[in-house]
Amino acid sequence: MAGGFHRYSVDERWVVPHFEKMSYDNSELLKNYVHAWQATGEKFFAEVARDIVGWMDAVLSERARGGFFASQDADVSLDDDGDYFTWTLAEARAVLSQDEAAAAALHYDLGEIGEMHHNPAKNVLYQRASVEEISTRSGMPLERVHALLDSAKKKLLAARLARPTPYVDKTVYVSWNALWVSAYLAASRALRLDDARHFALRSLDRLLAEGWDAERGLRHVIAYSDASSEAPSDALSDAPSDAPSAPQAAAAPREASGLLDDYAYLALACLDAYEATADLSYFQFARRIADAMVERFYDPAAGGFFDAPQAAAGGAGGANPLGALAARRKPFQDSPTPAGNPSAAIALARLYSYTNHAAYRDKAEQTLKVFAGLAGEFGIFAGSYGMAAVWLSEAHTQVIVVGEGEAAARLEEVALEPFALTKSVLRLAPNQAIAQNLPPALAESIPNLPPVKKSEKEGEKEGRAVAVVCSGFTCQPPVSEPAELERLLRQQLTSKCG
Repeated sequence: MAGGFHRYSVDERWVVPHFEKMSYDNSELLKNYVHAWQATGEKFFAEVARDIVGWMDAVLSERARGGFFASQDADVSLDDDGDYFTWTLAEARAVLSQDEAAAAALHYDLGEIGEMHHNPAKNVLYQRASVEEISTRSGMPLERVHALLDSAKKKLLAARLARPTPYVDKTVYVSWNALWVSAYLAASRALRLDDARHFALRSLDRLLAEGWDAERGLRHVIAYSDASSEAPSDALSDAPSDAPSAPQAAAAPREASGLLDDYAYLALACLDAYEATADLSYFQFARRIADAMVERFYDPAAGGFFDAPQAAAGGAGGANPLGALAARRKPFQDSPTPAGNPSAAIALARLYSYTNHAAYRDKAEQTLKVFAGLAGEFGIFAGSYGMAAVWLSEAHTQVIVVGEGEAAARLEEVALEPFALTKSVLRLAPNQAIAQNLPPALAESIPNLPPVKKSEKEGEKEGRAVAVVCSGFTCQPPVSEPAELERLLRQQLTSKCG
């Protein structure tokens, strides 16, 4: 009704959920649905993705300053079990018209007896009957059924918002926020959600300003839910110029050093932000954070990344109060978030694709070799490992669109449309200094191509736009026709799959 996914199912029919909604579950599900929309064109996937964004905007985000919260509880108190999210038939009828209640009862399986053991009258709303089935059974036109369900959904949601609301944990974790920045940017590009793009960048700027220090590295948390302590206000001078200033803390901060996940996810988020904006400062942040990740967590002897820096394991000869919990490990399994080692490998592989710096690829490859013998035993829990393997085994594809106006927008749309894991799309305006907004491997060749130089000079007055497709550090001649770009991309992506 409000969007977003509950944490897991507690019954064999997958109807009754554990009603808690976790940040990290929903960020990765948003990516899944965006990618499914790109791969299939099915509107259902796009609708679910938009609903996740809408719920996150309303419930788990700090709109003014940027930042994503950690979770929403399942219950208001120990005396209920999902009562905020469930309905008796009488409660639904009290806020709906007779026709709306009849349609909703069929669609959501609303009855006198529901699914909740603690209160058998309580119903979990799930889609039991399709709009087409309701139309057939009731004799109403499809349009009428759609209208009734839309109005019923709005009324039920409005009534639910008036109930006591489950607690929201407003802790702002660097790692989980980075996952959301990446998810929002993916959704904003695929679904044309400008507000999601702006909020993702505002949130990333806050993470960089309050969570990153060139000497101390990353923090794990930049704000706590109880508001008794927040990050200090010494924001970095190398944060983006439009980054909001850090808050003044009322008390000394409870500072926790960043872990491998914080570094890997934030490096990926910065790369996503660079691809969404062509602002090279985000690429430079990604590189600094990844370099610090290698310095603090990489195992130069055996390869792979530890989850915590050496100091967290007890320091020089000192006892650690965490005891066995301080033991350093090399996380490989996705559970419940993408594993640190494959995420770090993907970040390094993506940096390699923009720099041609062999050390990035070598460390990514060595990281995957550490776990190669185990990967097959983990099944779906090695999903991130599989994606990292794709990044290292396939040539990366980059599409650079130069221009503005309708011509450039159409080229960008064509470039973004097909889904491919190792494809990236950059959009540069003709009045940008193109060489200064490209990372090293692209800056060496693209600005010198004659059609690009002409587009840079004449794009503003002629509406000229070109697209360049690069793969494996080799760029093809620029094209200006969307159909030709589509052909080139299809050829490139098909050859990679083969």
